[in-house]
Amino acid sequence: MSNSKNQMIAEIKFASDSVEFLSEERCYISEIANDAGDSTVSIAKARVIPGVTTKWHRLNGIVERYIITSGQGVVEIGNLAAIKVSENDVVRIPSNVLQRITNTGTEDLVFFCVCTPPFNYDNYESLE
Repeated sequence: MSNSKNQMIAEIKFASDSVEFLSEERCYISEIANDAGDSTVSIAKARVIPGVTTKWHRLNGIVERYIITSGQGVVEIGNLAAIKVSENDVVRIPSNVLQRITNTGTEDLVFFCVCTPPFNYDNYESLE
């Protein structure tokens, strides 16, 4: 079944089908959904181990949301003061805004990254 623009295909994306890898950003990423099945959004699971701070970076032309599922940390976005985050918090990051997150807890900090339009490595800019 083909996918026309701005539509999604009815399907199940299984987390077990994704492969976790260590990103250049210093966190582990599993791309759950970033394909033609839904051309409007991508979803990845991120895992930051205790004591680690991700690199300062920004996504050019991509809006990102973090949905924290476990752990605790401190997020820094643009000119906002650093703020603590934990389970069930949602972090909204406009496109082109610098960002990073630190795991301040003793267990992994885990969150989903929801990007619109879908994440593309060409839009990632490391600021370190």
